[in-house]
Amino acid sequence: MTICYIDAFSGLSGDMLAGALADAGADRNAISHALESFAIGASIEWTRVHRRGITASKFHVKSTVSPRHRHLAGILKMIDAADLPPAVKAKSEKAFRLLGEAEAAVHGVDIEEVHFHEVGAVDSICDIVGICLAFELLAVERIYCSAINVGSGTVKTEHGILPVPAPATARLLEGKPIYSRGPALELTTPTGAAVVAALATDFGALPPMRISAQGYGAGDHDFADHANVVRVLVGKASGASEATTVTVIEANIDDASPQLIGYAMELVLEAGALDAIIIPAQMKKGRPGVLLQVLVENHRCEEIAAILFRETTTLGMRLHQAERRVQSREWIEVQTPHGIVRVKAGDHGFAPEYDDARTIAAMSGVPLKQILAEAAYAYLKEKR
Repeated sequence: MTICYIDAFSGLSGDMLAGALADAGADRNAISHALESFAIGASIEWTRVHRRGITASKFHVKSTVSPRHRHLAGILKMIDAADLPPAVKAKSEKAFRLLGEAEAAVHGVDIEEVHFHEVGAVDSICDIVGICLAFELLAVERIYCSAINVGSGTVKTEHGILPVPAPATARLLEGKPIYSRGPALELTTPTGAAVVAALATDFGALPPMRISAQGYGAGDHDFADHANVVRVLVGKASGASEATTVTVIEANIDDASPQLIGYAMELVLEAGALDAIIIPAQMKKGRPGVLLQVLVENHRCEEIAAILFRETTTLGMRLHQAERRVQSREWIEVQTPHGIVRVKAGDHGFAPEYDDARTIAAMSGVPLKQILAEAAYAYLKEKR
């Protein structure tokens, strides 16, 4: 599978991503021809620029007509009528729909009433369609994105001065990992946010892959402290052990009964936490307590945190990200003298499933340790 990783350490805009994908090998002529065939008076220009020692591609859209406000229906009709692969049309339309929904929610109007200002202008239509076409030309099947640097400060829009991230950008990136670093400027635009919200499979650490191409797309500003580019890495998904970022939620608790803590652990595991442990701790003022530590996937953070606030006595908790390595594994059923037990097997180890062995032990009266030993023996015998 061909995958692409978007490294948005200096933010993300449509022109930056289009430039990066072309720099990684997407056919510039094919992109230019497709975009210039739209009846919107666009001409495309590609240049090479330098950003803090990195050579990057700059994607320029020049228009022979004045940008005008457009409604979503008109933009979708334009894309549908274009001579583009069906997948490119579908992805472009999805990005614009998400953008329309975000603008409608921010302004409190129906989506069909939204006037696309900067977003509906010629350059933004070309950005979104050009990006989707570039992914198609590179035969990218799955897209991943890093945590996104959104910038800080304020941005001047047709609606006046707005905080960064702009309201539509913030809405598009709900549930996605974002942060602020660098100059007080808007680093991620609604167009860039809409594209990754529509197309990215996951956000976080670099997935296991073998890189075959990389590209850099330049932003307008040339900052003094870091390269204002977005980087894309294109390659094949590898069979390496899974590498992911997860969130560790911790709470110090010294005023709750063991029953409450145990019940909370059951609930967070049922809600999808990857693991949960209790560590005895000596708290301040000599009180005995516990450190409750829960490992969760990033997108489940708020749900799990809400359970802990509701079910325990803690008034605060700490959240931090950790990198996780997980072996590829599979479930294998083995036949023991007393019944079937599932075994979780990885590249470097295996373990009989406790619940299966416990059920058989309870029903048969055979000691649990014997059932586990029989399952291990059956697995090793089958493996040979």
